[in-house]
Amino acid sequence: MSSAIPFAHRLLAWFDRHGRHDLPWQHPRTPYRVWLSEIMLQQTQVTTVIPYFLRFVERFPTLPDLAAASTDDVMAHWAGLGYYARARNLHAAAKACVVQHGGDLPRDFDMLHALPGIGRSTAGAILAQAWNDRFPILDGNVKRVLARFHGITGWPGLPAVEKRLWALAETHLHDVPDGRLADYTQAQMDFGATLCTRAKPACAVCPQQDDCVARRDGLVDVLPTSRPSKTLPEREAVALWLENADGEILLQRRPETGIWASLWTLPQADTDAGMRDWFAHEVQGHYDSAEELPLVVHTFSHYRLHLQPLRVRRVALRGRVRDNDDLRWVARGELAKLGLPAPIRKLLGN
Repeated sequence: MSSAIPFAHRLLAWFDRHGRHDLPWQHPRTPYRVWLSEIMLQQTQVTTVIPYFLRFVERFPTLPDLAAASTDDVMAHWAGLGYYARARNLHAAAKACVVQHGGDLPRDFDMLHALPGIGRSTAGAILAQAWNDRFPILDGNVKRVLARFHGITGWPGLPAVEKRLWALAETHLHDVPDGRLADYTQAQMDFGATLCTRAKPACAVCPQQDDCVARRDGLVDVLPTSRPSKTLPEREAVALWLENADGEILLQRRPETGIWASLWTLPQADTDAGMRDWFAHEVQGHYDSAEELPLVVHTFSHYRLHLQPLRVRRVALRGRVRDNDDLRWVARGELAKLGLPAPIRKLLGN
């Protein structure tokens, strides 16, 4: 039996009783805090984000504070959240806002969308939550809810399917009362994250169940359509854990593009021969004395890395490290101040 109550009204009624109203970026709800939370929540769950968010805003309480910070400082406070391009884009966008928008996020969709790391859905989420402006969102949770409610087949990542979902998101937005856009935006995310979940959704208590096509047609377990499967390629690499006589560890900054961009990590090569060649040119020591440590396996979005760490103690470099900004000796107590990839931080025991 269909309900005459619009989708948005039912969702808001559910949110008022069961939604999340005490998230740290809601108190106070400023454009800067909303933006930061939206970027952190991309690909990452709320429970994981909260402690990172709190540490981040304690260190960078305002957008100009973030813009003025060093890359190392920003990366150190992001390290562990993963998807590090988000942090680089966040930093670049903060700098752009200082130069172009007087140190504030612009209350304009096109200007927001033009900033690094802010896509269509994120721009809409910022405008709706920070200013109660009427813009739709379409993150992973919303795609799942709309695909099930309307019975939309096809992987949501396909342009044609995504276009249909955007149109539906726009349609439901018309029913949202003025002044409740922030709540409605949060309600959509909460609903998908806590009730209309990927696995075992709570359909029996869902306020949308009377009109949900997936529930009616027995398609809840198959909608949204899964991404076409692909086998991740496997890659191998060698990482060198070098310590000098003082117990300091040699770290190398990754390039500004590519995997772990701008983070500090152990010197790395694709092959043992490549690592041996680098060692011969840069290090005073014996490569064959290296201790072979347990293999590190780390999965990226588009390949799986098998990293073989080798450890050599009491070595020195042939050149002076201070002349090379991308290579430095770091005391154990200083590791926390640098942005290190999570598997490397774990390997080093920090």
